[in-house]
Amino acid sequence: MIKLADVHKSFGTQKVLNGVNLEISKGEISVVIGPSGVGKSVLLKHMIGLIRPDRGKVFVDGTDLSTLDSQELVKLRNKFGMLFQSAALFDSFTVFDNVAFPLVEHTKLSPQEISKRVMEKLDLVGLKSVENKFPSELSGGMKKRVGLARAVILEPEIILYDEPTTGLDPIMTESVDQLILSLQKQLNITSVVISHDIVSAFNIADNIAMIYGGKIIEAGAPKDFKASNNEFVRKFIGLH
Repeated sequence: MIKLADVHKSFGTQKVLNGVNLEISKGEISVVIGPSGVGKSVLLKHMIGLIRPDRGKVFVDGTDLSTLDSQELVKLRNKFGMLFQSAALFDSFTVFDNVAFPLVEHTKLSPQEISKRVMEKLDLVGLKSVENKFPSELSGGMKKRVGLARAVILEPEIILYDEPTTGLDPIMTESVDQLILSLQKQLNITSVVISHDIVSAFNIADNIAMIYGGKIIEAGAPKDFKASNNEFVRKFIGLH
């Protein structure tokens, strides 16, 4: 579904990606792990065309992103939903208006159709009777759920999760993990999760890739990942 081929990216003198090769399989949950500051979020932004590589190619569903103009890129981004680290909700909007926002901006649905879809998606993420609340009235975990309802409102083919469990306690982390798994099952989408939470990664992943030193240094199914001979990988996932 997504392929990065020899992707390089620098910001000034800082080289962040140094020849990344990565394939994200359709209909699976792929988790990209690595220490803080190694370029995981930069990798995510390349997948959605927010950042263009200095060198190398990014393909989404067979389309080379470098061949697209800005209008075509906008259209391609409709394939994606994104859950930001902070949930990125509009503070002055109610939960309903936050979730409805992409429909209002990108579709010509009637108010009745928008309302029906918003309530369906809130139900999907396990939220009832919160549509009139504001983000300041919600817990961290509930904000993530609202962010997720908004991410799936346009019924995307791919969801990108940027550190979905950061700042959550272990119980809420488990709840978000279960939600990611449940959405995967119900919507049959392709999910890419950026994380440094090892327990969470092994809970949800079909495939795991580790980025370090600007490259993918290990990739595979969780059981293969645990059998890695790479010293840094073993240390990072707690096998040493």
